[in-house]
Amino acid sequence: MNLVTLSGDSSSEMALIAASAHSHPMTESTIKSCFGDLYSCVGIYQNDALCGFAILHQIFEDATLMDICVEPVHQGKGYGKALLDNVISLARKKDAEVLMLEVRESAVGAQALYVRAGFERSGGRKGYYKTDSGTEDAILMSLAL
Repeated sequence: MNLVTLSGDSSSEMALIAASAHSHPMTESTIKSCFGDLYSCVGIYQNDALCGFAILHQIFEDATLMDICVEPVHQGKGYGKALLDNVISLARKKDAEVLMLEVRESAVGAQALYVRAGFERSGGRKGYYKTDSGTEDAILMSLAL
C-alpha cells in the first residue's frame, strides 16, 4: 500500500469509491470542492489503483475529517487505519488542536476505528444522515491533538 497526496484530478475515482462504500455518498462536484487551501486529500493505492481516500478540512486550530472511504473489497486490510493515521499526522503538522468528525450511528466498525485512535464521543445530531427509509443520527467525535 502506498499513501499519497491527491489532486483534483482524482475526484472522479474518489466519487466511484465513495459510491461503492457509502449508501449516500458525496457527489463528485462536492468532492471536487474539497481541493484547495483549507483541504488536504490523501489516497491509498494498491497496485497502482486508488482504493481509498480521506479528506481533511482545517480552519486555524480546528480540523475536521470530512470523509474517509475505502472500497469494500479492500476493507479490513488496515487501509482505513493508515488513512486515519495520516490525517491525524497532517492535522498535527498544521498545528490543529482538535480533530473532529461525524459518523453514522450504524457505522460501528468506523466508530471502533476512531475509538482505537483515541477519539471520544462529543455529541450527536438527530436525523443528520439520509437513509433509504428516512434519516439516521450522527455521532460527533473528537480527538485532542
